[in-house]
Amino acid sequence: MYYFSDTLPERAIDTIEKIFRTSFNVSIITKIEFLGWGKHTDEGFKKARKFIGFAEVIPLTNEIADLTINIKRKRKIMLPDAVIAATALKNDLILVTRNEDDFKDVQGLEIYNPFNE
Repeated sequence: MYYFSDTLPERAIDTIEKIFRTSFNVSIITKIEFLGWGKHTDEGFKKARKFIGFAEVIPLTNEIADLTINIKRKRKIMLPDAVIAATALKNDLILVTRNEDDFKDVQGLEIYNPFNE
């Protein structure tokens, strides 16, 4: 979202662009949150749809649902964040987020915060 809205720190842009070139994966929840963001202009929404079209959208599977349940049972975390974390864990992905606090207690989850680069 920060990359898309030109608010990403300059020092992190190369890293994020490398991620986009090599493997751009998002949870179905991330797609919904990104496209459902209420502040998109009509033009911004069109750009967002095009942008997310380059991603591999990972669907919610029973395995991800089971892992989400385990995460929710062990810690206080919002359901969308638990699904996103479970998706990353199940698919051996690094979670790129500025919101480290909501994910910090998820065991085994690797987080990259571009604002800390």
